[in-house]
Order: sequence, then structure tokens, then C-alpha cells
Amino acid sequence: MQRQIMFEQLSAKILSPIKKLKGQGKITISNIEAALRDIRLALLEADVNYKVAKLFIESITKKAIGHEVIGDLRPDQQLIKIVHDELVHLMGSLNQELDFSGSPPTVIMLCGLQGAGKTTTAAKLSALIQKKYNKTSLLVSVDVYRPAAIEQLKTLCTQNKLSFFESQTLQKPDKIAQLALENAVKNNFDVLIVDTAGRLQIDEDLMTELEKLKGVLKPKEILLVADSMTGQDAVNIAQGFNEKLKITGVILTKLDGDTRGGAALSIKAVTGAPIKFSGMSEKISGLEVFHPDRIASRLLDKGDVLSLVEKAQEVFEADKAHELEKKLRKNQFNLEDFKNQLKQFKKLGSFESVLKMLPGMGQVKEQLKNMTPPDEEIKKIEAIINSMTPQERQNHGILNGSRRARIAKGSGTQVSDINRFIKQFEQTSKLMKLFTKSGRLPF
Repeated sequence: MQRQIMFEQLSAKILSPIKKLKGQGKITISNIEAALRDIRLALLEADVNYKVAKLFIESITKKAIGHEVIGDLRPDQQLIKIVHDELVHLMGSLNQELDFSGSPPTVIMLCGLQGAGKTTTAAKLSALIQKKYNKTSLLVSVDVYRPAAIEQLKTLCTQNKLSFFESQTLQKPDKIAQLALENAVKNNFDVLIVDTAGRLQIDEDLMTELEKLKGVLKPKEILLVADSMTGQDAVNIAQGFNEKLKITGVILTKLDGDTRGGAALSIKAVTGAPIKFSGMSEKISGLEVFHPDRIASRLLDKGDVLSLVEKAQEVFEADKAHELEKKLRKNQFNLEDFKNQLKQFKKLGSFESVLKMLPGMGQVKEQLKNMTPPDEEIKKIEAIINSMTPQERQNHGILNGSRRARIAKGSGTQVSDINRFIKQFEQTSKLMKLFTKSGRLPF
């Protein structure tokens, strides 16, 4: 079964009652009552904290009733704006950056229950800190209870060329922490990331150990790693950790899975601790800065163009773009170049995930379901190009009938697929050449 895009069901259930206001003169208590009741129900079904949902609806009602429609905005558009602003406020308004103030190393202590993904997140966080902040970090595990916990972190560090401090299960957690901190100071690391032990549930022994570690490390950041798929439980867990440790932020994992969204919409309001990062995949790069305004925009089908642009800037290298531009100007763009561009595009994520970042794409979701999945088409195109000789990729003009039959056989496709692809390639080449006339390629 295909996994849902983050908050997809919640998005549909919020937007559906709002759209019914279309055509009204202004927002009134009579025409908004049913819409807000449906939105409140959608929030509760998404596992949003009951008190948070109640206050959210009350705030929207107060701001919406009697509002004259601004400019050319329809009442439904006006309500979407109000709901958007309240969602942003609910999740923390602005992204909260990590606190690197003071003398290095900045100590970041990760806590959470077993199964939330602390160890994997520790490695992801180290990679992100290096890439986003250009800071060096040392990773250490003080989890001496879970079998192979230390070895798991060591393996992740080795695979991704991250710095790891050796620890042993026979050592005491606070002793490991002290030695790791001394090593980080001695070797001039900017950051020390400490992966702590977890339990199946919050207990007194766990909290006592974490409080002791907090005293030894004096961390700038205490980040709770919480599984977003547990919904309201994640909020309760965050509340429990916050009461004992005063967490400075939350990392929500598995936000690309079948999550209802309740944790993301409730944690800040319940604990006061902002969501700082979200885990979006198993890849080392699968940790993203959490932007409340962008999440609210996705929920209301307004897209997330800023995140898409940021991803594109990471994927498409400037020097390669310039090289491609020169080829297009000289009419030298070939199938090998096309294949390379497909590889770059795939790094942005699935075709569906990219479309979700564009405004209004939720409205055409049903039409897209009846189409051949774009990702399957891309795989077919790659198979076709891979079945060609280097000479054929450089000059598709030599593809006669016998060559096309051979390529179709080698790629598991039909000659008609080859013909259609070549036609599409020629049209794409012309379109991309048009972009160069404006001075730059669109990536």
C-alpha cells in the first residue's frame, strides 16, 4: 500500500468544509458554524490534543466572525488565511535554530523512548550540522543497555564518515559522557551529540539517569526525539520528558509515513518546546529543518515552493547547469545529458512529493491517480536509454527501425514506447532551448 504524504487526510478534511463557503458575501456565525465543527472533528481525528483543538477553533471563530472580505478575497479564501495564520502560531510561528552560543563544544543531548529513532537521528543531525552550519561534531552513545546500540551508532558514523567516540557497555553512562566531553574539547569539535538510552515507557530510573547526564554535560540543547506516528502519545511523552528535563526542542521522526499530524500540531502548544527538525526518510540526509509556515501551507494546499527551491539548489550544481546551458545553445543536448538530468531530478524525491510542494496540486490529485505513475515512466525511460549504445545516446538521429527494435527488446518495452519517448525528447529539447534565450535555465 502506498504510504500517505504527510497530513494528506487532515488537509482534505480541513479544506472541504472551507470550500463550501465559496459564494458567500462574508463570514458569519451561521455560515461558519458547520465548517468549524467539521474542522474541529478533523483535528480530533488526527489525534490533536483535545484542549489544543478547542482553543484553536475558538481563536479562529473570534478572528473570523464579521470579517469583511478583504479586497478580492472570497470568504473561503479569507478563512483559509485565518486558519493558516493560526496553524503557524500553533506550531511555533518561526523555526527555532540550534543554540551554538558560548564556548565550544555545544553539547546536544538526544532523549526519547525506544523505537523513536534516536540513534539514526543522531547521525542525521551530525550530517545536517556539518552541511547547514559548517560545524564539526563528535557522536557518542551512552546507551549501555540496548543490545548493539553503541555498535549501531558506530556503523552509521563509519558509513557516513562522521566522528565517533568509542564507548563500552561495561562503562557507566555519566562516565562515558564525561570522557566524550573531554575528548571533544581536546580535539576542538564544535559540537558533541550524545545519544542516550531509552525505555519502552518513561520510568524513574531513566529520568534519574538523564538528569545525572544533564548535570555532567550541561547541554545547550536537550532535544526529544519522538515518533510522529504515535500521535497523542508523542505529545504525552514530550510532556513527561519536559517536566523532568526542560527540553529545548523536539525532533519528530517518520513524518513521511502514515501519520495523522496530531503530534506536530500539538507538541508546541502543550510543552512550549518548538519542533526544530523533522525526519523524512531513512537516508542520512533525511532530516529537515521544521518550518511551521511551510507545513501550514502544505496542509492548506498552498504548496511549499521555498522548500522545493532549496532542494533544487542542493541537487542541481551550478557548474553542471552552465555546461548544460552551453550544450543547449549549440544544439548538442543529447540522450546522455537527458539521462543525467533525470538522475538529478530523482534526488528531489518522488514525482508525487515534488508535485505536493506546488500550490493547488491537491485539487488535481484525483486526475493524477488515473495517469500512469510518473515515477514508473521515468524508470521506463531510463531502461530505454540504458539499452542504447554510447553512439546512439550521442546522436539519436541514427535510430532506425532495427535499432529501435533492439532497444525495445533490451529495455522490456515496445517500439511504440521508443518512438513516443524520442518525440517527447525532441520536444523537451526545444522547450529547454527556449529557456536559454531568457538567459538562464530554470534550475
